[in-house]
Amino acid sequence: MIHIADGWKDYSVLATGDGYKLERWGEHVLLRPDPQVIWRAQQDMFAYPGLSAVYRRSEKGGGAWEYRKPLPASWNIGYKDLTFKIMPMGFKHTGLFPEQAVNWEKTGALVGGAVAAGRRVKVLNLFAYTGGASVALAKAGAEVTHVDAAKGMVERAGENARLSGIAQGIRYIVDDCKKFVQREIRRGNRYDAVVMDPPSYGRGPNGEMWKIESELFPFVRLCAELLADDPLFFLINSYTTGLQPTVLSNILSLCLAGRKGRVEAYEVGLPTEEGIPLPCGAGGIYIHE
Repeated sequence: MIHIADGWKDYSVLATGDGYKLERWGEHVLLRPDPQVIWRAQQDMFAYPGLSAVYRRSEKGGGAWEYRKPLPASWNIGYKDLTFKIMPMGFKHTGLFPEQAVNWEKTGALVGGAVAAGRRVKVLNLFAYTGGASVALAKAGAEVTHVDAAKGMVERAGENARLSGIAQGIRYIVDDCKKFVQREIRRGNRYDAVVMDPPSYGRGPNGEMWKIESELFPFVRLCAELLADDPLFFLINSYTTGLQPTVLSNILSLCLAGRKGRVEAYEVGLPTEEGIPLPCGAGGIYIHE
């Protein structure tokens, strides 16, 4: 099953094919590589009249933006009552993954319901990047601890929070996620929910190595020790090509065995103006019952 983030007004996928996706981010149109787009393009996206910039991969690795028309260094787009800063960066990123609105909605509803019932909700967001989930969950009423090893991305998360009218409710931590979790366990801290968006590969601030195939299962098992006795949820999102939703379901089921609740796993994706869904990774969530 694929869950589609179809609530956007400031973002859309205009066309796809031949390893690229043509996207509208507010008033600006970008063309970026996408490894899952292996079908033929139905139009010449490089000749699109409103195209602002193309991300070109290099044969030596990485790549660079090729600008077709003047483009601001950054601009803002909105999703319902949230606002995010968009900025073309290295390795094709813009600072936001729009398909994650699927998970913002799902987890935001769980937090909102608990807060409305009078519960104080503490959420730990790991590999938290520029804070899409942190902002959405804080807006729903959670107290969020936002952890990422990249200082610049944590600073961007703070900008997104301020743009969305969130002055408090998010604690920002620049640290290696595994080391932070280990310290929290030793301190005896507990959380009502955990969100994680682990990279395929990564390095911590002191050179710590992360490889999702070998690190994810033991890390989820470690994070399970931080859950409250009656938690709300545990969400894993992954962009790693080939990592099936069932893999996430199995990891959550094994690591949270013995707890009352259910596990759901699904693809996440975006609608396109071509009428086909664009797959954007997988999600798995444990929901306490």
